[in-house]
Amino acid sequence: MQPGSVMDALRLPPVRFLTSWWPWRSLLYLASGGALGLAAGAVLLGLLLAGAVLTVVVIGLAGFLAAALSGIVVARIERRRLRMVDDVRLTDPHRRPDRPGLRQWVRTRLREPATWRELGYTMLMVTALCWLDGMVVTLWFWIVAALVGGPFYVEAGTPVELIVMMTVAGVTLGIILLYPMSAWAAARAAITQAVLGPRMEMDAELTEVARSRARLVDAFEVERRRIERDLHDGAQQRLLALSMQLGLARLELPDGAPGAEPVARAHDLAKEALSELRELIRGVHPKILSDRGLHAALLEVADRAPLPVDVDAALPDRLPGGVEACAYFVVVEALANVAKHSDASRARVVASLSRSRLTVQVRDDGRGGADPARGSGLSGLADRVAAAGGTVALASPVGGPTVLHVELPCV
Repeated sequence: MQPGSVMDALRLPPVRFLTSWWPWRSLLYLASGGALGLAAGAVLLGLLLAGAVLTVVVIGLAGFLAAALSGIVVARIERRRLRMVDDVRLTDPHRRPDRPGLRQWVRTRLREPATWRELGYTMLMVTALCWLDGMVVTLWFWIVAALVGGPFYVEAGTPVELIVMMTVAGVTLGIILLYPMSAWAAARAAITQAVLGPRMEMDAELTEVARSRARLVDAFEVERRRIERDLHDGAQQRLLALSMQLGLARLELPDGAPGAEPVARAHDLAKEALSELRELIRGVHPKILSDRGLHAALLEVADRAPLPVDVDAALPDRLPGGVEACAYFVVVEALANVAKHSDASRARVVASLSRSRLTVQVRDDGRGGADPARGSGLSGLADRVAAAGGTVALASPVGGPTVLHVELPCV
């Protein structure tokens, strides 16, 4: 199997490496890099000078603009030239403009981070890399030529043995120096790949994906509130009225009267259904959260928890609705996990706002060892926080305590 890059080729046995094409491909790569850097430097300097001279007539701005976009051309050549020493093909990071036309193309390119990264690479190449490439190639040629070409410039009468030794030394040293020269070519290729290679960056498309996710989260929260209102104002009120009517009927029927027992059973079932519906509404979106905010909602959650919970919430009056809802359900899920899995005797909830970020921390004195992979609800909690653009950190050593730390942006 043939190596895919000069870096892989350097790991071959010396004889196999030296008899391959990789040393000469490296030599060509470095020589062309030096030439490209000098040419790019000359063009870039010319564009800047033209821009400076012609600025007074506005046309010079085109020179500065062309200089800013010159990195695109250099990077395209570099990606093709990289194939001399690496079989990996770098993809073009630029996206297609939304509309045709030169103005739209220029506007799109100027807004892309890849354009400025390529310009930075071009400046690095012009000021440093091309000179290093030229020095390595020139030094190799000079050493080999100086020793192998000895018979053409030594004085007459020089012993033949010395001339032969110079020639042999030149050939041997030239072969040995192919290793460090190829190593520099590999390093040079690695720099090119690191700067010009594909990477995940928040360009216009990824920004739109993030905005779309935020819109979906907001729409989901609005829908939750609508369902909560419908249940609270509709089904719950009717069920409450039914329970009251059954209660009145139960009072009017004396014990032992025909139909008294079925009415009493129906009244009890109506009260149970009303209680379950209230819990369901609270799980969809608690009314206290909408009416009084996160602080009051956390106090209510602590009161309903099956273990003592201390709440320390230094919060302003109200926060964005999506943030309040996310923080509320994080605390609800965390306290449910504490009650089910931790064997804790007490828990503490701390919430604070700093620099437009809400921090929520849930701590318990249980046995620890919480693991999201075991399906304790922590994975769903992390997904909820991630959808809101926040972060989750969990510390739960065996023996406790367990600390859940959540941060949510409030912008």
